[in-house]
Amino acid sequence: MGNRILRINDEILRETANIIRSEISDPRVGVLTTVVHVKTSTDLKYCKIYVSIFGDEKEKEDALLALKNASGYIRKLLATRINLRNTPELTFILDDSLDQSEKIAKLLKEAQQENPNRG
Repeated sequence: MGNRILRINDEILRETANIIRSEISDPRVGVLTTVVHVKTSTDLKYCKIYVSIFGDEKEKEDALLALKNASGYIRKLLATRINLRNTPELTFILDDSLDQSEKIAKLLKEAQQENPNRG
């Protein structure tokens, strides 16, 4: 992946996080919604935005739906803030890697407590 795409990904990540935090007034998108990673296609037509949402499954689904519904608005704001010829089409994807790492840490802690002599 080229250095240009990496810079664009960083800029989209930063601006999208700012937009979600300050511009989106939908109550389903809480303060605990975090942009984790951005992956833009090399032709800059598509952009996958991975978000981490703290809450139960229903809250996560609702927040993701709200982000998908606001994607056109977010794309329009990105177009005014980032100097690109074409602003990519946004797709929001739930990133559950933080939940997975928390589960693994919990399992490791339980295993250590069961066998304190190992490790």
